[in-house]
Amino acid sequence: MPRRKSPTVYDVAEHAGVSIATVSRVLRSPEKVTVSTRERVLAAVQDLRYVPNASARGLAGRRTGVLGLLIPGHDISTASRRPVDASGTIEFLDDHHDSHGGPFRNRYFEQLVHGAEAATWDAGYGLLIAAGSSVSRDMVVRDLTGRVDGLAVIARTLPDELITRAADSVPLVLVAGRLPGTTDSVSVDNRGGMSALTEYVLRVKPPGPTLYLAGSVDSPDAVERELGFRDALAAHPGPWHTAAADFSWQGGHEAALEQLRSGPPGAVIGANDQSALGALAALRVAGVRVPEECVVTGFDGIDESRYSHPPLTTVRQPMADLGIHAVEALLSRIADPGAEPRDLRLAVDVLLRQSSELSAPTD
Repeated sequence: MPRRKSPTVYDVAEHAGVSIATVSRVLRSPEKVTVSTRERVLAAVQDLRYVPNASARGLAGRRTGVLGLLIPGHDISTASRRPVDASGTIEFLDDHHDSHGGPFRNRYFEQLVHGAEAATWDAGYGLLIAAGSSVSRDMVVRDLTGRVDGLAVIARTLPDELITRAADSVPLVLVAGRLPGTTDSVSVDNRGGMSALTEYVLRVKPPGPTLYLAGSVDSPDAVERELGFRDALAAHPGPWHTAAADFSWQGGHEAALEQLRSGPPGAVIGANDQSALGALAALRVAGVRVPEECVVTGFDGIDESRYSHPPLTTVRQPMADLGIHAVEALLSRIADPGAEPRDLRLAVDVLLRQSSELSAPTD
């Protein structure tokens, strides 16, 4: 059966008995059209099931009605790894250590995207989410800047020079990182939050060295959190070690196992929740009691931290609010392109749970 041709603005105008300019005014500024004309045009739109073409509107008004969000991507083969015909191909896999759970899923980005999505729709825009892999970042940015009215970029997704170049082409805000004086940015108080948490841990932890699970080396968040950790150590000297955990459950698990070979730590402080949860699992298997023999904490406040065993003490950062404020900053930049760049820093708080003290309340 041949595909039905999509109705055009000309069809709507003819159906309603008005000009195409009037149809355009009804769709863009309905308050500027008389009630009777507006109702006639909208009835024609409904009768014909007309959907305005965003690309055409963009060409006419130099606006697309879309904002972009660029998040870190991964080089993943697009080749199918499973049979298309699933009949008789069900496998049972050992997933006790989450080795088959989506390795590229990141709860931090999920909540940030939810916030950005809500704010974008509230403002009457659509949201285009893209993930730039290491081999196509420049191409992705060139493509996005031609499709959106503004672009929010998660820090470390792009090199600084590419962010600066993109900001010359489209309003841009940097999320979870800063380029002072170059672009608008929205971040959280990583350094202050980790410093406060570490000071607390050093006061309550059992005897033994402190193990710090460092984040990704190219992450501004990881850099600031480690600075906060070291700030607290200056006032509370004692044995401590750092280990690369790369913000991952597997990284935290492996780092804790390595530490256990030389003896149990008195505390494990994760640069994020996922690495701390990996360490918590390793300690549990090794028979180390938490918090009686070792205090464990994280950073982010993802949902999984609340339901771990025991529940994880963590620094909660407003991840959804990051997305909301990023969109609001972007809309302000679109409205006033010549304004001075602004750096917005959001507050964090510490959630005390049983992984750091026996009497900690649940939340």
